[in-house]
Amino acid sequence: MTALSAPLAISLGDPAGIGPEVILGAWTRLGSGGGAPPAFVVGGPELLRACAEALGIDCPIIPIADPSEAAYACAVGLPVLALLDGPWQPARPSADGARLALASLEWAARCVRAGAASGVVTAPVSKGALAAIGWDYPGQTEFLADACARPYRDAVMMLAGPALRTVPLTVHVALAEVPTLLSAELIVHKARIVAAGLTRDFGIAQPRLAVAALNPHAGEQGQFGDEEARLIAPAIAALRAEGLAVTGPVPGDALFTPRARETYDAALCMYHDQALIPLKALAFDEGVNVTLGLPIIRTSPDHGTAYDIAGQGKADPGAMAAAIAMAAQMVRARARAGA
Repeated sequence: MTALSAPLAISLGDPAGIGPEVILGAWTRLGSGGGAPPAFVVGGPELLRACAEALGIDCPIIPIADPSEAAYACAVGLPVLALLDGPWQPARPSADGARLALASLEWAARCVRAGAASGVVTAPVSKGALAAIGWDYPGQTEFLADACARPYRDAVMMLAGPALRTVPLTVHVALAEVPTLLSAELIVHKARIVAAGLTRDFGIAQPRLAVAALNPHAGEQGQFGDEEARLIAPAIAALRAEGLAVTGPVPGDALFTPRARETYDAALCMYHDQALIPLKALAFDEGVNVTLGLPIIRTSPDHGTAYDIAGQGKADPGAMAAAIAMAAQMVRARARAGA
């Protein structure tokens, strides 16, 4: 197995949510199987120690002063960069907690851009709590795109589980707005990024893409809408002309059957829930949010802060463990490809 060029940086997320406990649980789970890659959490050594003690999680916290110390510290516990901290107050979101989450994310981005980290794994944040302290981004994906000096449209969200990868072409918008936001150019642009990402970050030499229809029965020859004929089919034709293996438009009710999933490496979906419902139905506790199209590697568990269960020991760390493992796999894939 190829060694990582540098450890992964894990941002703390909202300390009032389940981020701290799933980080601890994921590290314990990965370490018990010998599969924990070199990594460090950006900030919160005392916060994480308090969380571990309260929930009975056997995960020694090893404060470090520099990311370069993480590889050695991993042998005895979870390395935590000791430059930021705060109290552990589960299910009690606050402005101070949002500031800690933002500072951790900013430092994680600096570390990966400077080469001190090989990728970043982001724990869940509350967009509302961050907005209340003046944060002006739709989400962490857009923040990281800005940190890399890339336009938002080049940062493509892909949800990945053991048996399915999906990409929503439109994300956090009202369903009524989706038809007005779709275009053949948007589909082509994002499909190119997805295909390149599957090759560079997942080692798939000839990625196969399936493109979902927007309307029931793919519009039924215009009876239920014309977006398939007017926008989606021309985009697919253009992508095929470039040599990409693309199928569709595939009706949404047929795209995610076991037989259909064997025919593609990623499904491009027209709107948020079309992509996330099947992924979460199949792999809720293993789903990973992957950002494609950026010069850095970024993954995140595909769930939110879950304030309602924070601090109760109920949060499943599976998705965080999967996000850490997938980030390491992506780093190794890029190294093999020389990217």
